Amino acid sequence: MIHLPGITGATYAVMGLGGSGLAAAEALAASGAEVRAWDDDPGRRRDAESRGITLHDLAGSGLNGAQALVLSPGIPHTFPAPHPIAARARDAGIPIICDIELLTRAQSEARFVGVTGTNGKSTVTALIGHIFQTAGRVAAIGGNLGPAALALAELDAEGTYVLELSSYQIERLETVAFDVAVLINISPDHLDRHGGMEGYVAAKEGLFDLARTGAIAVIGADDAHCHAIEGRLHDRGDLAVLPISGATPVPGGVWVEGGHVIDGRGETARLIADLSGAKALPGRHNAQNAAAATAVALSAGIRGGDIAEGLATYCGLPHRQELIRRCGAVTYVNDSKATNPDAALSAIACYKNVFWIAGGRAKEDGVRELARARGNELRMVRHAFLIGEAAEDIAKVLDGAVPHTRVDNLDAAVAAAHHAAQADANGNGGTVVLLSPACASFDQFTDFEDRGRAFRRAVAALEEPR
Repeated sequence: MIHLPGITGATYAVMGLGGSGLAAAEALAASGAEVRAWDDDPGRRRDAESRGITLHDLAGSGLNGAQALVLSPGIPHTFPAPHPIAARARDAGIPIICDIELLTRAQSEARFVGVTGTNGKSTVTALIGHIFQTAGRVAAIGGNLGPAALALAELDAEGTYVLELSSYQIERLETVAFDVAVLINISPDHLDRHGGMEGYVAAKEGLFDLARTGAIAVIGADDAHCHAIEGRLHDRGDLAVLPISGATPVPGGVWVEGGHVIDGRGETARLIADLSGAKALPGRHNAQNAAAATAVALSAGIRGGDIAEGLATYCGLPHRQELIRRCGAVTYVNDSKATNPDAALSAIACYKNVFWIAGGRAKEDGVRELARARGNELRMVRHAFLIGEAAEDIAKVLDGAVPHTRVDNLDAAVAAAHHAAQADANGNGGTVVLLSPACASFDQFTDFEDRGRAFRRAVAALEEPR
């Protein structure tokens, strides 16, 4: 747990008592602050009380005298409409922050790496942490991924916090703390929370406003939005811009070409690693992830050999192209974290013969993005099995391009995909049943992890073919 200095006797309101909110309430209380905590969910309130957290309904007088409102990332403070507590805090001039803001204030001696992007930020965060640890560096990994920020260990000047940051969290940060700021890529996502694409891009770009003067700005070169941001960063001139690509050489940057990670920062490009041995990093999107993690490690002075070892020994994250089992000649892959079309299409491109399980609750413009990819990007799909609220809309997109079947739920989709894939695998190599939904999970599951666990259970119950 992080000790928060200088807050004894101060009052903080905490709204939202999921993992980050609970950790924030506990750290604030342990550091001597008066904590007024609340959640609209009675179950979470009971859990908080069982952990000794004092509840205070913030709809009443709970914001009076508060230094700040620590607001859960999942609770809106602007679009599509602010939560009433957030609106009251804003009207009262009370700062709305997140738990990571408290961490950066408290641990000013440590180094900070912030990682964001539409897709891949969890993998890049975990991969950076793994490379640092492989090289014998002290690093703590968390934020939007894994442990909540205030549940991490305290670090001194020799340590580095590697933090995954959502666009929601970036908007609630104030302290200029990052020594390395990483923006991997941008594609449409969470548009309702940012008032549209322009607001979403601005939220992601806001990470660079939180970087120290002279900090390293690692930025993807593989999409138009990031390319435009790179130009603006060069114009600013206060950061060292380090471009990365998973597909093409980028002058002065780090890229992957022919499956090899290349460091092009010096006069002569040099080979860092061969990704053919990195079994947990398949596909072009993971090449971009590897380039981003390598760029951060190089900027920290980590040797190329340690980076190569870290890439090769990285074992991946749950629900992100997670290999569940081989059954007969078919591989079953859990990519439940693919909650938008760009992520799902990247996963599909990694395989030759795909029986695709897709659907759920479509994000804004999500089905439209799939429609743009009807042709070449879906050529690997032998048959799609569609579930959830978006099934009908996705079926309309796939009509005439990809054979598809609408099914009632995930269990039925796994059974149908299993039957079709096992029959097809007799004459085709590289057959995969892939859960990569291209949609959010909230129509049938609590979150993408719940959906991924359900897929695991269904796959584990499948019988081996005779």
